[in-house]
Amino acid sequence: MPKVVVVGSLNMDLIVRAPRRPATGETVMGDDFRILPGGKGLNQAVAAARQGAATAMIGRVGDDDFGRRFLAFLDSEGIDRSGVRTTPDCATGVGIVTLAGGDNAIIVAPGANMRLTPDEAANLPLAAGDVCVGQFEVPLAATEAAFRRARDAGAVTILNAAPAQALPGALLEVVDILVVNEIELATLSGAPISQSSGAAEITAAARGLLRGDRLVIATLGARGAMAVSREGLHEVTGHVVPVIDTTGAGDCFVGAFAAALAGGCDRLSALARANAAASLSVQRPGAAPAMPTAAELHEGLSRTH
Repeated sequence: MPKVVVVGSLNMDLIVRAPRRPATGETVMGDDFRILPGGKGLNQAVAAARQGAATAMIGRVGDDDFGRRFLAFLDSEGIDRSGVRTTPDCATGVGIVTLAGGDNAIIVAPGANMRLTPDEAANLPLAAGDVCVGQFEVPLAATEAAFRRARDAGAVTILNAAPAQALPGALLEVVDILVVNEIELATLSGAPISQSSGAAEITAAARGLLRGDRLVIATLGARGAMAVSREGLHEVTGHVVPVIDTTGAGDCFVGAFAAALAGGCDRLSALARANAAASLSVQRPGAAPAMPTAAELHEGLSRTH
């Protein structure tokens, strides 16, 4: 059975919930504080594994308490962590997350994540039909090396171009599926895309990023998602749900999408499953711990049909 291999970050999330975000120089009293495993790479790996995909994580942690917590958490989720190396002279990555009104603002200190090397990423256990996932929270050279290895093996590559930054042409050329939100789409396309942009504007911007058979997916939060390819546009509408915490929703989408592809779904069916999975994740606090299982997704899809 094809597997999902995630090359990416492991950041321990330090989460504070507050009634609002502070202005410059201001102190705001928070409501609660939690420490939960996160990082875009880890979140995506957990989302894929909970959907039943055989999943491997490639990355770096520090030789500290957070690093040891991550290794134990990966074991508890049944994720192959043989590609996660401990870096003795560097701290594990952390994300400082402020939750206010259901939305989040995050500052990341990447730490050991930035020690992942192209050589490590170029030796992935990939085969034809596997799915290789990457983001922008580890060195881009490592992600590119992983994707070139994936291409050589006949695996599918999915790049979640987040956090938003310029995408080198050498990396873009080995991307089969590009997943972006409105901010990331604006950064990569140069188009003035925002959360209020319509379907025509988003489609035009996404088309500028198409090459060959590439699929460009724009995730639009509560509005759902749009997939643009040479064949045209496909939209899935968002699910109306009570929102507790949006942290990791995009990662849930990517991981569930990768798992669906590895499980034999076509791209459009995988899109619908990923959209539904993300809507479940925002109804719980945290990132990785909020990822739904395959049974929960099945139940959620059953309620919408």
